[in-house]
Amino acid sequence: MAYKNGEKSFVSQDYDNAIIEFTKVLESKSDHDRALNYRGLSYEAVNELEKAVLDFQKAISTKTKEADYYSNLGRVYFKLNKFNEADVELSKAIDYDKKKIEAYEYKTLTLIALKKYTQAVENADDAIAKDKNSRNYYLKGVAQDSLMNYKDAAFSFGRAIFYSKESVDAHLGLAFSNFKMDLFDKALESCDKALSFDKENVDALLLRSKINIARNNSQQAIDDITKIITLYPEEASYYVKRGDIYQLLNQYQNAISDYSTAIRIDKDDYFLYYQRAKSYEALLDYKSAIKDYQTLKTLTPYDGKALKLYDEAKQRLYELNKESNNPKIVILAPSATTEGKMPIAKGVEKYLVKGQILDESNIDFIKVNGKDAIFSKDSINPKFEIEIELLGLKNVTISAFDIYQNSESWEYEIIETEVNAPIVKLMAPYASDDGTIYLDTDDPTLYVEGVINDESLIKRILIEGSTASFVIDKSNPNFSANINIMNKDGFKILAEDIYGNVTEKSYIINRENIALLGDNPMGKTWVIFIENSNYTTFASLDGPTKDVTMMKSAFAKYKIHNVIHKSNMTKSQLEKFFSIELRDLVRSNRVNSLLVWYAGHGKYINESGYWIPVDAKRDEEFTYFNINNLKAAMQSYSKFITHTLVITDACESGPSFYQAMRSGSKDRSCNDWQATKFKSSQVFSSAGYELAVDNSQFTKTFASTLSSNPNSCIPIETIVSKVSSAVEKSGASQKPKFGKIAGLEDENGTFFFIKK
Repeated sequence: MAYKNGEKSFVSQDYDNAIIEFTKVLESKSDHDRALNYRGLSYEAVNELEKAVLDFQKAISTKTKEADYYSNLGRVYFKLNKFNEADVELSKAIDYDKKKIEAYEYKTLTLIALKKYTQAVENADDAIAKDKNSRNYYLKGVAQDSLMNYKDAAFSFGRAIFYSKESVDAHLGLAFSNFKMDLFDKALESCDKALSFDKENVDALLLRSKINIARNNSQQAIDDITKIITLYPEEASYYVKRGDIYQLLNQYQNAISDYSTAIRIDKDDYFLYYQRAKSYEALLDYKSAIKDYQTLKTLTPYDGKALKLYDEAKQRLYELNKESNNPKIVILAPSATTEGKMPIAKGVEKYLVKGQILDESNIDFIKVNGKDAIFSKDSINPKFEIEIELLGLKNVTISAFDIYQNSESWEYEIIETEVNAPIVKLMAPYASDDGTIYLDTDDPTLYVEGVINDESLIKRILIEGSTASFVIDKSNPNFSANINIMNKDGFKILAEDIYGNVTEKSYIINRENIALLGDNPMGKTWVIFIENSNYTTFASLDGPTKDVTMMKSAFAKYKIHNVIHKSNMTKSQLEKFFSIELRDLVRSNRVNSLLVWYAGHGKYINESGYWIPVDAKRDEEFTYFNINNLKAAMQSYSKFITHTLVITDACESGPSFYQAMRSGSKDRSCNDWQATKFKSSQVFSSAGYELAVDNSQFTKTFASTLSSNPNSCIPIETIVSKVSSAVEKSGASQKPKFGKIAGLEDENGTFFFIKK
C-alpha cells in the first residue's frame, strides 16, 4: 500500500509525501530497489542531491544491471559537479542499455565539463546514431566549438535547428560559430533568429552586441547592452560592457557614467576604478583620475600594475595641476561652529579637534597650535584630527600647507558649550502640527517612535520619565519606547544633548477617533497626494495644484485619518518616499487603508508606465519614475495594509500595472461589509497616453461624485463608473482604466469612502 501511495504522490509531484511513503516501504524491506530508486528521484526533485546519491547507490547494489539506476546516479553526480564519478556511472548505464538516450546526453555534457572534447564528440555521434534529435546535435556542436572546429560545429548546430527550428540554444550556438569564423552577417542572422523566440535572451543580446562592434555598428551594440541593463539594472558587469564600448567610441562622459553606476553596485571591484580613471584621463580630469587610482591602490596594495598607474597619474597631477590657491578649512568637531568661534563643552579638559582641509592639491602638513595633526597625505581634501589640552587655552590656531607650499592659517576663539536645544520630531504615532495625537484603539500601551535633531550628540531621551531607546554616539538619533497611557490625556518627551541643552515637548492624546474608527470598517485611512507642477524640462502645470485642492475639499466630508501632501518631487525623492518614508509611516502608525493620488505629467513607453519627476529630462527614460518601482516599493508594506488604491491622473500606467480588469458595470454595495475585510489592491488611471493637461475631467468628476454623494458611503466602483462616463462624454480618446495591481495581494475586497 505504501509503495502505491508513493507512486501516486510521485506522479502528482508531491515529492515530500512520496519520500515519506517510500521510506515506509524501505523500513520493512530495505533492499526494495524500486522504492530506493523512486525515493532517490524524489530527493533529486527537492534538490536533496546527496540523499539521492545514497538511494541510487543502494538501488544499484540491490539490482546491479539496471541501466536506469546508473543513469539516475550519473545525472545527480553531474548536478553535484562530480564529473569523474558521473562519467563512470553514465558509461555503465550505456553498457547495460545501448538505447539509454538520457545517459548519452549527460555523458556528453560530463565530457565537455571535463574538457574531454574529442570524446564528447564521439559520444554525441553514438547518441545521434541511436536518436537523431536536436539536443544530441546541439551538444555535438558545443564539443566541436570547444575544439575550435567551428565549421563542423556550425554544421551540427544547423542539424539541431533542422530537428527543432525554435531551439534558441541551437541558433545561438550557430551564431557563435559563425562569429568565430568572421561570418558576421550569418552570425547576426542566427542571433536575430534566437531573439525572435526569446527577445530577452542575455547571451544572444551580448553576442549580437559583439557582432555589431565587429561590423562597426557601435550604436546597435550599445542598444543591445542597454536592453540587458533594462532587464537587470543592478548587474554591474553590463554597465562595464557598455562603458567599454563608449570608451572605444571616445564617448568618455558616457563611459564614466556607466562605470560610476557599476561602482555603486560593486564598490570593491578595483578594475571598475581603473576603467573609469582611464576615461577621466582622456578628458584631462586628472583630479578625478587620481581619486580612482588612490581607491585602486587601497583595494589592490600588491598589484604592481595598479601601483605603477597610481604613481604615473600622481606625477602627472603634480605637474599639470600646479596652482597657487590657498587651502580652506572645514571644522567637523566641535560640530557647531561659526566664523572664528570654536564652542566646546564646559568642564572638558581635553578635546579631539577634527576638520577637513579643502584644496585642489595634496596637503603637505597640518599643524594645530604648532603640533602636527594626523591625516592622510595621499588623499585630496583630507580629514585631520588632533587632541588638544584646554586648561587655560583661549584660542586654537590651525595651519595647512599644500604640496606647492600654498598655505593658510586660521584662528578660533574657544567658546564654552553651545546653547541650542534639541528638536523633537515624532514619527509614530502621527501628531498634528499642534501636537495632538488621534488614537485609534483603547490599548493602554502606546508605542512611541521619533528622531532628535541637534547640533550635538544626545545624552538622554525620556518619555514620561522612562528612558527611551536610542544610539548614544549617533547624530540626530532615532528613538523608541513603549509607554503606559491609561487614564492619561497626554505625555511629554524630554531630550538633553551632551552640553546640557534640554527640550521638553508635550503631546495631547485625543481619543475621539476611537469611536470614529469603531463604525469605520475601512479602519485608519490615509491619503497621499503627489502633486508635480513645476517641471525643469517639461511644461509646468497649474492643474495638479487645483486638482489636489479640489480633492482635499471633497475628502473633508469623509473619514480620512491623515492627509500627506507632497509637491514637486524629484525622482530620488519619489523613490525614497515610497521605498522608505511611507513604509515606515504605514508600519509605525498601523494604517489600514491607503490611497495614493498622483497629479502631474506621465509617460507610457515600451509597455511601461511612468510618473514624470520634476527633475526628469525629456527623452531620457531612465530619469522617469517607473510605475513598477512604485509597485515594488508598495509590496514591502502591503502586508500591513488591507486596502490599497492608486489614483493616477497622468498617464496610462501600462498593462503591467493591472492583474485583471474589473467590469465597470459591477456595482459594490455599501452593505457588503465583507468587502472591507478582504484585501484589495486597486488602481484607477486616467489612461491618457499624452502629457498631463491643466483641466482634468477625470479629477473634476471624481471630486463632484464624492461631494454630491447622498449616502453614508460610496465604493470606488461607483466613482469609476461616473468618471468613465463623464470622460467618455467629454470626447477623450482614451478611457480611464480600473483594475487590480499586479503583484499585490488582492482578495476581491474594495475601497469604500465612508462619510463622517
